[in-house]
Amino acid sequence: MNRPNRAVRSALSATALCAGLALPSAMSLAEENADHPGISQGELSYQGAPTDPGELKRVITPGAPDMTQAEFDLATKLYFERCAGCHGVLRKGATGKALTPDITQQRGTEFLKVLINYGSPAGMPNWGTSGDFSDEEIDIMARFLQHEPPTPPEFGMPEMLETWKVHVPVEERPGKPQHDYDIDNIFAVTLRDSGEVALIDGDSKAIIAVLKTGYAVHISRPSHSGRYVFTIGRDAKVDMIDLYMNPPQVVATIKVGLEARSVETSKYKGYEDKIAIAGAYWPPQYVLMDGGTLEPKKIVSTRGMTVDTQEYHPEPRVAAIVASHEHPEFIVNLKETGKILLVNYSNLDALNVTTLEAARFLHDGGWDSTKRYFLTAANKSNKIAVVDAKDREIEALVDATETPHPGRGANIKDPKYGPVWVTSALGNENMSFIGTDPKRNKKHAWKVVRTLKAQGGGSLFVKTHPKSDNLWVDNTLHPSPAVSQTIAVYDINNLDGEYEVLPIAEWADVGEGPARVVQPEYNAAGDEVWFSVWNGKDQVSAIVVVDDKTRELKAVIKDERLITPTGKFNVYNTRNDIY
Repeated sequence: MNRPNRAVRSALSATALCAGLALPSAMSLAEENADHPGISQGELSYQGAPTDPGELKRVITPGAPDMTQAEFDLATKLYFERCAGCHGVLRKGATGKALTPDITQQRGTEFLKVLINYGSPAGMPNWGTSGDFSDEEIDIMARFLQHEPPTPPEFGMPEMLETWKVHVPVEERPGKPQHDYDIDNIFAVTLRDSGEVALIDGDSKAIIAVLKTGYAVHISRPSHSGRYVFTIGRDAKVDMIDLYMNPPQVVATIKVGLEARSVETSKYKGYEDKIAIAGAYWPPQYVLMDGGTLEPKKIVSTRGMTVDTQEYHPEPRVAAIVASHEHPEFIVNLKETGKILLVNYSNLDALNVTTLEAARFLHDGGWDSTKRYFLTAANKSNKIAVVDAKDREIEALVDATETPHPGRGANIKDPKYGPVWVTSALGNENMSFIGTDPKRNKKHAWKVVRTLKAQGGGSLFVKTHPKSDNLWVDNTLHPSPAVSQTIAVYDINNLDGEYEVLPIAEWADVGEGPARVVQPEYNAAGDEVWFSVWNGKDQVSAIVVVDDKTRELKAVIKDERLITPTGKFNVYNTRNDIY
């Protein structure tokens, strides 16, 4: 099923295992654009190419199958856009398995094609049989993976300053909101494949604005005050959106590298909104910036030794970043080395960084209900690291089932075990409940006290709200449409009972396509849950709103501008770390 004039289509989740890629026909692309062989005009204008393939040195690897230069350049570009987030820029593996030539050549082209086509029970999507990728597209990537990975260039202060732009100076921004929207109930919605973010009014369900951002925005983070929303794309482009303006618009931008996924702003008393931080996948580094303009102030490399074997790692990518409520610090996860940094921003001229040793490979995480303890998944080590942000130490390393993937997790009051934090998993159907109350429930603290079965593996997010009696879990990357197109919901007051399955994609009525359901997100009041129905770029997508109390359909948001919606971030809940 060839689609030669389409650019990258149905995208993998920013946090998903990413080996299947949509690759346009290399021959047709070369014919389309003589100035850039192998790259179409659409690709050139496409948001978020992490780097120009021409900047990379092509390596012809002995034993690897032949590729044309156009195929190699295209696959390189798409690998950085789509796969590096899980498998690593240098393909040494993390959430996804290592894809170095010693492994891929042994497996061979046909094996790799089958894997990309059918996926795996561990969370690898079935991107061929789902209809997203053609046979030709799968073949190009299967051959590319058997060559040595090209290394992209570094990206330092001169390169950052070239990209830094203040579109609206601070003194020219309004002093109060210029509209009647309830800012706290605005949702920032990632439109992954169009390189945009939609701002949607949670009250009227109307789209307020669609703004150009970096490609495949991974997260949107409101500032402590709620005035600004910071987005970061996989292409490492940070955009700062002023919600006071009518309509809201991007007031500052910067690129902090070639690939990235995390951004956050300061929350500690006296430092609110003053400092922003962004973490890069490539180069492996984080950047501290002025919170009002994004002016880069300090770049810190993360290269170093692993916590277990004490070996040097050239690519410790920055994963989750959260702002401490206990100290003027950011908590920064380093994926490959398994280290957690406490970056004190009180004096950028004498930066103080405390290194805590956890486990490989650190990924996402979130706060417990008191916002003292940060729980984060070391997913390929099958552990949850617990950081005491007040005492600034590792409180515990908790064993979890295969490939925990919490997003930011969910905090509930378990009827039997008291306060717990919940994570689902990519690798199996288990949901792990970890006790988080060392004062009143000491015997249950930092232990898996309950394990529930979800519909299956391939889950990306669990979600609840302090005002809700429901716990929601998606299975976005499950290979069966009957699972990936639905949502499971549990009664928190009867966790031993059966979960209910809601037909979210059926309610959306989007027509053909994978229609994967992803990321439950509450409104500010905690009485609605929003779901993305994530279809292909050229297909109809939607957002489905469910009444949290009745579990009945409340609204379906459809608009031709809603292209591949994935993550949704409610301003109130996100800035207050409510989940």
